[in-house]
Amino acid sequence: MATIVNTTEEEPMLAVVRFTAELAWADAGPEVAEPEVARLCLEAQEHILAGRWVDMASLMLASADLLLKSSRVPDKDLECILSVICSLVTKAGTEAEALQIARDICDKLSHQPDDKPALRLKVLFSLYNLLLPSPNGKAFVYKKALELATAGKAAEYIIPSFKNIDSFVSDWGIGNVEQRELFLAVARILKDQKGMSKEYFNFLNKYLDTFKGSEEDADAIGAAKEEAVAAIIEFVKSSTLFQCDLLNMPAVAQLEKDEKYGLVYELLKIFLTQRLDSYLEFQAANSTLLKDHGLVHEECITKMRLMSLLDLSSRCSGEIPYSAITDALKINEDEVECWIVKAIALKILDCKVDQLNQTVIVSRHTERIFGMPQWQALRTKLGVWRGNVASAISTIQANKITDEGTQGMQGLMIR
Repeated sequence: MATIVNTTEEEPMLAVVRFTAELAWADAGPEVAEPEVARLCLEAQEHILAGRWVDMASLMLASADLLLKSSRVPDKDLECILSVICSLVTKAGTEAEALQIARDICDKLSHQPDDKPALRLKVLFSLYNLLLPSPNGKAFVYKKALELATAGKAAEYIIPSFKNIDSFVSDWGIGNVEQRELFLAVARILKDQKGMSKEYFNFLNKYLDTFKGSEEDADAIGAAKEEAVAAIIEFVKSSTLFQCDLLNMPAVAQLEKDEKYGLVYELLKIFLTQRLDSYLEFQAANSTLLKDHGLVHEECITKMRLMSLLDLSSRCSGEIPYSAITDALKINEDEVECWIVKAIALKILDCKVDQLNQTVIVSRHTERIFGMPQWQALRTKLGVWRGNVASAISTIQANKITDEGTQGMQGLMIR
């Protein structure tokens, strides 16, 4: 954020008005320019004395377009001037006034977003930091920054802030619909960014998860079909994602009976609940569909083999015979250990290989879906562990009492 250093006794806001007025009338000649500059400065003084900060903002923003376009104003000076204008939100007497000033500034900076987008975004973030937390102010400014970054093709300047979105949403206290719009805007920015497919998928999930299947969502949920399909394709494509909750989301479930996207939903169901043989049958009948969505058959086979290995791990009692792996993954016996190593490297499986008995002993695996059954299973395990710990503590305490009693008897015998 730029800092205004006042080197004269003139109020910074008046200095900005004087500077912009002189710039605006520079070509009119002194006879015309001087009275106009004096008139604008007098008007500014009246606004300041009366505390009319919304009017002051309007006056100062009137020449903002000229400032942004002028080659006579260096970017550093321009940032300083705009920062002085942004500081008006701290002087506003009410939240409504501060929000109105913020809206006026955002509207002005949103014009011609492809001209100096980095500077405009920097000023918007300065404005954001000056606003007090509220459901409207900060959320509004951030949304405008997203729009400006998109229109100005300057996504790289706002993407670093995405890691803080969850805390932003919590601080802003915005409702479900506003969150939905925010997550969708972020997802659309990330869609075309190289190396950010995982982040794109995560924000698609956040967006889709805002549809809870309530009556309020009934009209809006249909508009989420394209994003639901995009999330499914991103999951299937990913070589690092092996778990998701998409099947449990109403926005995704609506695709099951959709004439256009029903097969995409079926593909997701195969990857999350079935094995390689089901995928091969699907691919044989729908190879064109896969190509249309940019899916590579060989890559899908690789992922589906790993998914099938996770399915075996969830259904076994801790040990998987080599024969079961070769059958499920459609591989030779000498390839089993290679696929086990791949799963371990991806951190989706912890296990030991018993080569002598031709078995894989699983200690941990990633669940493809983590829904209510998985929560119940985890609760059962925690209950068992809790019982084991309580039993161990009781045994230790009993042994301690026994040892103390024995030591006491030995002491009496010595006396």
